[in-house]
Amino acid sequence: MANPLDEVTGPVNDGGREVRVIEKQLPVTVGVGSTIFEVLIWIVGFIPGAVITFGAKPPWESWVYALIWCAGILPGVIYLLMKVAAQNYFQRLQQRIQASASTIGNYQEQRFQILKNVAALVERSIKLDKEVMTAVAAYRGGTAPDAHLSSDEAALNRGFASLVPHIEAYPELKAHAQIAEAMRQNSYLQREITAARDLYNQVVLMWNTEIYKWPVNQIVAARAGYTTRIPFSVSSEAIEGSRSTFF
Repeated sequence: MANPLDEVTGPVNDGGREVRVIEKQLPVTVGVGSTIFEVLIWIVGFIPGAVITFGAKPPWESWVYALIWCAGILPGVIYLLMKVAAQNYFQRLQQRIQASASTIGNYQEQRFQILKNVAALVERSIKLDKEVMTAVAAYRGGTAPDAHLSSDEAALNRGFASLVPHIEAYPELKAHAQIAEAMRQNSYLQREITAARDLYNQVVLMWNTEIYKWPVNQIVAARAGYTTRIPFSVSSEAIEGSRSTFF
């Protein structure tokens, strides 16, 4: 049998297609068939007992008949236990989704703080560089920024003395090294945010898959009013920005 989707001869879209996340929660529903299934679960266990008791009528002790009829509720009890297990499983999945979302928020907060520190460092660095370069240009031209520096040796010495604090302060601040380190941390956190988003989407995919597993999971999800979860999606600005040319 040929492949239904033939990657060699099948139709293709040369223009491509933009994929977006559909922001819609789909409710889990069940039909009459699920209700009939739940009723049969409780009835089917009593069918052998009825056949034996009223049909075959073997010469057994009364306690044997009582045991057979008690065994008839086993399918229903097992089904109830499976429903409880499914409900507990969904509750754990919800907590995993919450934890994954919280992890993304934590990384984003760290990245925000780092970028805020970078902005302050850049501002200090630019201001310091501007002051140093202005002073150097003034001293090279024989005039100080305040126009009180003359061209004699003593005045040049005073100019150098006033420039020394700038030179000493610059390595002490280590602005450029701190900026480089902050940008490395920013790059690392961006990768962690991407990984956390992937983990979040995996848990959401697991949730969206499990709630449609018939019969137990889907019936439990429908009775509880669960809906599908929406995976992480990016904004239109981010999508348009990814197509831009930066160099």
